[in-house]
Amino acid sequence: MPSLPSQTSFSQGPGVAMTLAQQAGAPDGLRTIVQMLPIALVLLAAYVLLFRPEREKAKRQQELLAGLKKNDRVVTASGIYGTVANVDREGDRVTLKIDDTARITVTLSSIARVVGDRGGDAEAKGTTRDDA
Repeated sequence: MPSLPSQTSFSQGPGVAMTLAQQAGAPDGLRTIVQMLPIALVLLAAYVLLFRPEREKAKRQQELLAGLKKNDRVVTASGIYGTVANVDREGDRVTLKIDDTARITVTLSSIARVVGDRGGDAEAKGTTRDDA
């Protein structure tokens, strides 16, 4: 086994550390893999915990907006409950009937969710519209 210097100074930069690691006899490929493993694990964790759930949420919201139709009971992002009176997909607008006389127009993307027939949120309770 090659002898290592008795006093090692790392003030000379990373080149000394790499030289010592090469003298220890570790193969270059394995050393590179071991060095990259923590970075790969952090990236994998970021994907699993951050990016994938957000992408799935956006996909569900797109599906909800694509399936929006007249007489659906909805809640806007600002918390306004209403019934869809008209959907203008080209103009990115939805007209909501708030009560018998009041109607408002909101953007399509401001629809947060579709609620059940009795005002409860059917999707959040895990039930269908028929069960609500």
